[in-house]
Amino acid sequence: MKTIKVSVVTPDGPVYDAEVEMVSAKAKSGELGIMAGHVPMVAPLDIAAVRLKKEGGTDYIAINGGFLEVRPDVVTILAQSAERAETIDLVRARSAKERAEKRLQEKPDSIDIKRAELALKRAVNRINIAENK
Repeated sequence: MKTIKVSVVTPDGPVYDAEVEMVSAKAKSGELGIMAGHVPMVAPLDIAAVRLKKEGGTDYIAINGGFLEVRPDVVTILAQSAERAETIDLVRARSAKERAEKRLQEKPDSIDIKRAELALKRAVNRINIAENK
């Protein structure tokens, strides 16, 4: 099967760089599946898992927003933050989830509610990826 190069980059540096058969990501407009030869495009990403299917299995990366750019020879994901499944600290992610849930129960002002909802979504994403790697 044909492959395409994938690079996942954050402000802190590169997170992933490999040849894969298929990239699955959740864009703001819905789920995307990208294979070699895909039409060029740019899409904003949601907080979700990126699945990278390759010959030896599937790699998972927790993406916390950003953009996906498809060019003929490469898929680049520019993420606000990203973590490979094997590097996620599950204890820390569960702690972040509990803190976010506690903040939501305290009924803070509307700005804090939005921040807590985003923190909860990021924590749940990281937990799901770490538990299903």
